[in-house]
Amino acid sequence: MFFKKSNRVQNSIDTLVGVDTRINGDVHFSGGLRVDGSICGNVTEPNASPSTLILSENGSIEGAVTASKIVINGKVVGAVKAGQFIELQSKAHITGDVHYKSLEMHTGAVIEGKLVFLGDNPQVLEGADN
Repeated sequence: MFFKKSNRVQNSIDTLVGVDTRINGDVHFSGGLRVDGSICGNVTEPNASPSTLILSENGSIEGAVTASKIVINGKVVGAVKAGQFIELQSKAHITGDVHYKSLEMHTGAVIEGKLVFLGDNPQVLEGADN
């Protein structure tokens, strides 16, 4: 009766963008990244190292987002591409297409764009412009 959740987010946060922090420019990260502030630029992980991005309800990203595991509870203006899974919590608001392999969407989350199922085709993640 009980299902084991195979898509676990990374327990450790290697990088934190604080609530009063604003970054202008692209961010390349590995490990765990939590964004409580705002980023104006693309946020990507290296293809060789699966990473986790957590965007809190206070956080915002204006740019494309590409990572293996993504949890969003804030605002994203741009395409979102998750190689393994994406969780959209109740205050998530995405203006752009969402590319996913596995999707969990809570009541209240908003997507203004297309949902694109990746299936077993990870090559779609190679660039933020796909």
